[in-house]
Amino acid sequence: MAKRVTKAVFPVAGLGTRFLPATKASPKEMLPIVDKPLVQYAAEEAIEAGIDELIFVTGRNKRSIEDHFDKAYELEAELAAKNKQDLLRIVQNVLPSRVSCVYIRQQEALGLGHAVLCAKQIVGDDPFAVILADDLINHDTGVMKQMVQQYERHQCSIIGVENIPRADTGSYGIVHGERASDGLHRMDGIVEKPKPEKAPSTLAVVGRYILTPAIFSCLERVQAGAGGEIQLTDGIAELLRQETVYAYEFSGRRYDCGSKFGYLQATVEYALEHPELNERFRAFLKSLRL
Repeated sequence: MAKRVTKAVFPVAGLGTRFLPATKASPKEMLPIVDKPLVQYAAEEAIEAGIDELIFVTGRNKRSIEDHFDKAYELEAELAAKNKQDLLRIVQNVLPSRVSCVYIRQQEALGLGHAVLCAKQIVGDDPFAVILADDLINHDTGVMKQMVQQYERHQCSIIGVENIPRADTGSYGIVHGERASDGLHRMDGIVEKPKPEKAPSTLAVVGRYILTPAIFSCLERVQAGAGGEIQLTDGIAELLRQETVYAYEFSGRRYDCGSKFGYLQATVEYALEHPELNERFRAFLKSLRL
């Protein structure tokens, strides 16, 4: 019987140096887009896809992520006493009751592959998702739900990719493969940050993955690269030698919220869609002499 994807790993141990000093004491994943932190958007995307176990791989100064998804007794009591029912519902519904959270400490920043490997004991022998909160993707149907549907159809690892300008390939892992159907490519290679003239395609890996548990043994065999880091890309390259892996061109607009410019783009776009703010904010933007 085919296994369902019910677990998601969120690597959230990074230092967020591009947002200093804002991230000196607060995780970059807690930076808000309008009124919700990035990590909550990521969690909601997983939950929409039917995932009910959220596994956070954390580091130092990340306690606020745990607090965000925990019950806030004092805040709830205060809101209830003041009869602020709308705000109380928002606080109480950060996560549905069916969803559980697990927190694992990544003791050293040894790369994305190492962060995923830290979740091995919790994931066990099940397929699982990996979601990077930095990559905020806006679509009516969440990207992870799209990818779970692909997994259920093909029963193999699915890597989320986006078609990018060739000039930008040096910033991404780039996949190569044969087109299997609309938006789906059977992978035969993956290269980390190639120069544009050497890139095998313009399909860039972004922060969405569904992986089979075979990835763990691959990551255990990967040689650490620069800075002693274990790259997830290298683990996927090893996995390709054992199993079928598909690259999936998802539907949706991605914002690179690991960069200041992408974060500002997302803030403006989401504010323009916000039911309480959109009209006033649109009028404000029009009033600016740009």
